[in-house]
Amino acid sequence: MAHLIAGLKRLGLADLLLRRHPLYYPRARRELEAFDRLDGEARRHWQQRKLRRLLVAAGRCDYGRQLGSPAFLGDWPILEKEAVRERPEAFLTGAGGITAPASTSGTTGTPLSLRRSLASVAFEQAVLDGLIARAGFEPARCRGAVLRGDDVKDPADRKPPFWRRANSGRRLIFSSNHLDGETLGAFVEALRGYAPQVLFAYPTVLESLCALMLERGITLSIPLTVCGSEVLTRETCELARRALATRIVSYYGQAERVAFAAGNSEDGYRFLPSYGVVELRFVESDGGTDVYDVIGTGLWNLAMPLVRYATGDRVRLRAGGSVAAVEEGRETFLDILGRSGDYILAPSGARLLGIDHIPRDVPHVVRAQFVQESAEAVTLLIVPAPGFNEECRQLLLEHARLKLPPSMTLQIQTTDRLVRNRAGKAPLVIRHADGTA
Repeated sequence: MAHLIAGLKRLGLADLLLRRHPLYYPRARRELEAFDRLDGEARRHWQQRKLRRLLVAAGRCDYGRQLGSPAFLGDWPILEKEAVRERPEAFLTGAGGITAPASTSGTTGTPLSLRRSLASVAFEQAVLDGLIARAGFEPARCRGAVLRGDDVKDPADRKPPFWRRANSGRRLIFSSNHLDGETLGAFVEALRGYAPQVLFAYPTVLESLCALMLERGITLSIPLTVCGSEVLTRETCELARRALATRIVSYYGQAERVAFAAGNSEDGYRFLPSYGVVELRFVESDGGTDVYDVIGTGLWNLAMPLVRYATGDRVRLRAGGSVAAVEEGRETFLDILGRSGDYILAPSGARLLGIDHIPRDVPHVVRAQFVQESAEAVTLLIVPAPGFNEECRQLLLEHARLKLPPSMTLQIQTTDRLVRNRAGKAPLVIRHADGTA
């Protein structure tokens, strides 16, 4: 199924058959638009109705049955990632018909296997499309440039083009891992010629592009920039405004699809209550703000419902603010913590993104970590599970060849202990090369 989905994406059919499925997508758009017209009390009733349906589905999986299939959200315990990672099959309900596989290594390099119903895939797309529609563009028809973690060509190929067209020409997908001072001119000319209405970007790539442009006195005009997957800083927003004269929208979500928020680092972010039920668990106060863990219950994936799931992400609120109002999406929160981009620095200066894809879907890997000792040398540390063998090692190297240029060497070492940074954490990437160890 994963190979089929990858093929559909290459052929440009993923929009029609998955993300904008004609049976599920129009219904999702209608539900979102109807929800937006409701007042506060009606929104709570709508959310509770969806939650009851979700809990009934969750009660049918092995995990839910072991708990006695509780009918009320508060009777379910907090669900930690490790429980899902160890037994993903225990959370499958058999509902929702055909499902789409998904996986993530997260910011810690620990693989997690997931299944999504087609209805939930379409709803996710409808939510993202809503961000674009509110900016005045037709999501399915607008011209969009993509600067994320896509593999467009061999990292050793340093000749343009560093992009490919998709979705019948409605998307121009760039290889961000080729972006550096030497290739900037080709990137800028391609963007200028394509004239995208929307730029979809990782914040780290956006920062690199705009900083390189401004260093050379180059500017473009792109009406809207949509960022996700990483923290978007005020500094990056300012760079983008100067280089691209663009309006920026950022969103927060997870592969597990249990909570969603949108906004930006200047105006704040707002949770979307039609997406999931959010609970905020207090962690600490920090300089006039309060930090909370995000616990979410997604309302749409009946195939693999995750109830009261601890995302591992944290948000910052103004001290003394209403936690309930933030949870319900009635008030904004300041920012998301701990979602910075993990990248390796190439000898050319390019930020190599999508590094978390290397251990993804490789069996018998408990955790992974990249340690960059120099511009040319990277060590991949693997905490192995029983069964890790030479075939797994070769699969990791095969994935790495899609991300790293041949001028870089990658060594794979198994270990029972990952490297920790100054904060005592073991992130996916540690770069000794630029002093970020």
